Amino acid sequence: MTHSSSSVPETQRSAREVFTAISGLVVGMFVAVLSGTVVSTSLPVIIADLGGTQSQYTWVITASLLATAVSTPIWGKLADLVDRKVLVQISLILFTVGTVIAGFSTDTNMLIAVRVVQGIGVGGLMSLVMIAVALIISPRERGKYMGVVGGIMALATIGGPLLGGLLTDAWGWRANFFVGVPFAIVALVLLQFTLHLPKPQKAKVSIDYFGIVLLAVGVSTLLIWVSMGGSQFEWDSSTSITLAIVAGAAIAAFIAVEFFVKEPIVPMSLFRNRTFTLSVVASIAIGVSMFATSVFLAQYFQLARGATPTESGLMTIPMIVGQMGASIIIGQLVSRFGKWKGWMLLGSVLTTVGVSLMATLRYDTPFTLVAVYMFVLGAGLGMVMQNLTLIVQNDTPPTQLGAASSNVNFFRTIAGTIGVTIMGSLMSTSVADYVKGGLSTFTPTSPEEIEALKHLASGNVPKVNELPDAIRTVVESAYGHGIADSFIIAIPLAVIAILAIAFIKNKPLSTKNAAEQLRDQAEESAIAVGEAEVGATTATGSIRIANLENASPSTSSVTVLEREDRERGD
Repeated sequence: MTHSSSSVPETQRSAREVFTAISGLVVGMFVAVLSGTVVSTSLPVIIADLGGTQSQYTWVITASLLATAVSTPIWGKLADLVDRKVLVQISLILFTVGTVIAGFSTDTNMLIAVRVVQGIGVGGLMSLVMIAVALIISPRERGKYMGVVGGIMALATIGGPLLGGLLTDAWGWRANFFVGVPFAIVALVLLQFTLHLPKPQKAKVSIDYFGIVLLAVGVSTLLIWVSMGGSQFEWDSSTSITLAIVAGAAIAAFIAVEFFVKEPIVPMSLFRNRTFTLSVVASIAIGVSMFATSVFLAQYFQLARGATPTESGLMTIPMIVGQMGASIIIGQLVSRFGKWKGWMLLGSVLTTVGVSLMATLRYDTPFTLVAVYMFVLGAGLGMVMQNLTLIVQNDTPPTQLGAASSNVNFFRTIAGTIGVTIMGSLMSTSVADYVKGGLSTFTPTSPEEIEALKHLASGNVPKVNELPDAIRTVVESAYGHGIADSFIIAIPLAVIAILAIAFIKNKPLSTKNAAEQLRDQAEESAIAVGEAEVGATTATGSIRIANLENASPSTSSVTVLEREDRERGD
């Protein structure tokens, strides 16, 4: 049987051909990561400039993460039903439009709203890029290419904070939201001309709208409850109890619905696969560590150490070097030797050590130690993150590839969102307590000090560099201690990730991509149908012979004589 050139196994394609095929995807991911990290170091400045509170600071992050989390499984499900290339382009356009509008934000609430649009686009990119790569590259080869892709993403992560700091210091924070637009245009052009993916086998599209609504309501209510509890209302208040009941009921209803709908967003059958289930558990822990680091490091450097946005970007380099180096090197080793479990166990251990060290930070911790802590945590995350998706794709039927891939990312993002919200709430409370304790015996002696105390009492994120020295030291100490306290939550979760990865089945990586597996399955099905037809024909013949043998002698003799007469006549 002959195949088109598009069906040539990836092992026969050169690296150049593969990178050409995924070039648009890589640039699209680069835009998404860059546009996120370029803002991260400037966020304390943005929130302070827009007059936002610490709670709003957290919601600027979690609004985007929430939209990403809720939309990720939806994009993944759509990828199993409709044209994936069009979906990638739509998600990139959505993300770019949201980013540009964010640059014109006039208050924190508008910024939070537009971040939702950004998050929906990011959900598509994160989910669809991994699915597209799985269709093009086999699991065994994927580690090598995804390691390089991970390195490019890490470059965007390294360059983003530094570039964001420079832009903010030179032209103001709004410039951060426009820098990714040229890259997005390039990505759209490349996607149009270089990305060629097989069409999904399912022709009829069925979308679980009821499940989407329940998921959005359940997760949103849960995050509102977690982020505002203890500050906007008491935990035992009627508001708190109502939010908890609504969140629990919506999530329980969503799970129930997913068992019965035709095309569930989160197919519950996936959890029968031990690799998928344990990878989800590990993803939850890794997600909290990953998102917490990206959210709180900028605050630590700027609010606890008084760094400028540019300096803050430079200070995060050890973290990203560890993550980029581990992602590229371990990706190459996984592809070369086909061994993944040892590296993932090592990565989960390093992640646990890293978050434990981060929980010891103070405002005056020597930067050399902070750099070592960040490098260890970055290396651990780099070893685990990409490989979790890889091993799930390796142990999932091609027809469920989109749902499985996107749901691993979904649970990682959901966990990261909830984790960051809880950690942000804890940090906000801790910082307020530490500031209150540090200033309990302080008596202001100048108008500047009185004004600074009023600003701190409002709950708004302070501009640390503008505070009087006596108050500044207290505030920096409070933020350093408060941020460290928030990392304590990530420690037991990181330990759970070690246990989950330890029990994942050590299945060898396949050398066939998803498209080839689908083709092979189709061929096997055709062969099986053919064999069944032959079997049916043979069975029919056997029945006829048996009937002939069981017939009466006279009938049998007449029939045989008639057949012999016909044969002689022919």
